[in-house]
Amino acid sequence: MSKRKSKDDSLSIGECISLVQKILRERICCQKSNGKPFGVEMQQKHLLELLKRTVVHGESNSVLIIGPRGFGKTMLLNSVLTELLGMKHIKGNVLIVQLNGLLQTDDRIALKEITRQLNLENVIGERVFGSFAENLAFLLEALKKGDRNSSRSVLFILDEFDLFAHHKNQTLLYNLFDISQSAQTPIAVVGLTCRLDVLELLEKRVKSRFSHRQIHLLTSCDFKQYVIMFQQQLLLPEDFPDKSFAEEWNQNIRFLSRDASVEEILKKHFFLSKDFRSLHLLLMRVLCRVTVSNKTIKPADLIEASHLCTMDSKANILHGLSVLELCLIIAMKHLNDVYDGEPFNFQMVYNEFQKFVQRKAHSVYNYEKPVVIKAFEHLHQLELVKPMDGPSVRIQKEYQLVKLLLDNSQIMEALQRYPQCPTDVKQWAASAFA
Repeated sequence: MSKRKSKDDSLSIGECISLVQKILRERICCQKSNGKPFGVEMQQKHLLELLKRTVVHGESNSVLIIGPRGFGKTMLLNSVLTELLGMKHIKGNVLIVQLNGLLQTDDRIALKEITRQLNLENVIGERVFGSFAENLAFLLEALKKGDRNSSRSVLFILDEFDLFAHHKNQTLLYNLFDISQSAQTPIAVVGLTCRLDVLELLEKRVKSRFSHRQIHLLTSCDFKQYVIMFQQQLLLPEDFPDKSFAEEWNQNIRFLSRDASVEEILKKHFFLSKDFRSLHLLLMRVLCRVTVSNKTIKPADLIEASHLCTMDSKANILHGLSVLELCLIIAMKHLNDVYDGEPFNFQMVYNEFQKFVQRKAHSVYNYEKPVVIKAFEHLHQLELVKPMDGPSVRIQKEYQLVKLLLDNSQIMEALQRYPQCPTDVKQWAASAFA
């Protein structure tokens, strides 16, 4: 590691790189926007005002943020929470409880998580309650300092909101919405979901207590905004300790976003999927290539990261197969072409392989049948072939019907990248497509 110190501060190059990794990884992994999200200014203003009324004036609210996956629902909420908690008179007067329908699969688990996040385990102790409503009411009562105006506000964030509708009797939703309609502890319930029909999932008693406020994220950004988002996610903040390093880094990022090859990569990802999750995945792979010896992001890093993001996983598996296993894949593909996608068995594959060895092969050894069977079983374990018969059907494994889970393009791509692939094997594969 280089021990060179920067001119302005006492950070070495290694320390600067470590700090860059920490800042940008946290920003990307936590889906935080470096600046305000694009195209959702009205939605952001609406949500911020709604939460401010809860925290400042004690006005309970409930709202749903609805939009497709990857369109920035979490990013919008995080941006609003960051702005909200940045206000001096608010920061110490609000508690945030985050629940996820994929994790809190029933009310008991949800209540336990609420208790943990509110740091009220010591308040409950050995106390036993009769119902979920009594449990939740006691927890919220424990947060009160005195009257309603001095109570601490609680923001309940329910990610994958539609999954909470599958809880028994929708007890959690009923009680949260009921409290938000009553004069108890001021709370705000914010649900995030990708289902447009989410209200149809709610029971009548739950729906009647919901405020029916909805914030929709249905419009996507254009390519120019996508490039700006790419740039903002990689720029270092103004308070970065080493000013000269930050200036050099940020200048490089601005030049990078104007590079023709980088623009081509971003266009490819933009037209493939406009969601921010795919952009974050690309940036995370790029960030992994930043080291002390590679202090800045180069266009070649974007190209390699893009290749990894769009790589075909099954075709990639083929690169690690033996020549025998690769020959069996080609034999199966040849059978697919001849029999128009109908299933086949090992014996048919073995016969096809034998024809190749006897007529065309000069570099492939004529293996014994048990060895070929072992190679075929390995392909099955890798899930490159799929059995068509059920497990209860007793058939000799040589005659069990299977189907290949690869198409022509995947096989040809793998052959092009296969290290030192025999020429006659490539020729056989090409003839199989004729």
